[in-house]
Amino acid sequence: MPSTPDLRVMASAAFKEAYLELVALFEQKTGHRIHTTWVSSVEIIKNLKAGVATDLIVLAAQSIDELIMAQKLAAGSRQDLATSYVAVAVRQGDSPIDVSSTETLKKALLEAPSIAYSTGPSGVYLVELFKQLGLSSAIAHKVQEIKGEPVGAVVARGEASIGFQQMCELLPVPGIHIVGPLPQSIEKITTFSTGRHVHCQNVALADQLSAFFKSPDSHAIIRSKGMDPIAL
Repeated sequence: MPSTPDLRVMASAAFKEAYLELVALFEQKTGHRIHTTWVSSVEIIKNLKAGVATDLIVLAAQSIDELIMAQKLAAGSRQDLATSYVAVAVRQGDSPIDVSSTETLKKALLEAPSIAYSTGPSGVYLVELFKQLGLSSAIAHKVQEIKGEPVGAVVARGEASIGFQQMCELLPVPGIHIVGPLPQSIEKITTFSTGRHVHCQNVALADQLSAFFKSPDSHAIIRSKGMDPIAL
């Protein structure tokens, strides 16, 4: 029978591209085995509150704090790894849109045949942003929340003309053109962090992995995946 992994991690997709490369290095350097389950942010919170067991979580900092408050993650275990921002994409070959200002973004949204966003932190923010911009009613008929796959994949297939998601989640998707981040005045910066489960089976290894994610050796990889590392 296969041996039990040294550490179980439950992670959201936003940090996935950097995570995969970093964990491969960590396993090579330490000889430890990491078993990762990829789950949406909403499902991670639901799973932990329902009592699903794991050792370490990778999730938006705000959700880590929520789970600490709910006594599902250990108090004081949050370690901030990187920040990410929301970007905008169109299908490769389509005419680019202007998202350089709030007004040009509003115009693009009103003119777009269809709009897609994710279920993660960026999607939660966009719902509020559409309200703030006074667009919710005008675009309600053409907005779709994407579950179970990257927003970029939906845009690449032509099923949405504009897609919004974390830059780090759009970058690896083929067939799209990233036209830019949201305008600076309305951009949303999200911090992604680790948090240790209250019933973690290997506390020392969980903390070692979190420290490795934050180490200077990891910074170049994190930057290459469209995120900004947070120094120790």
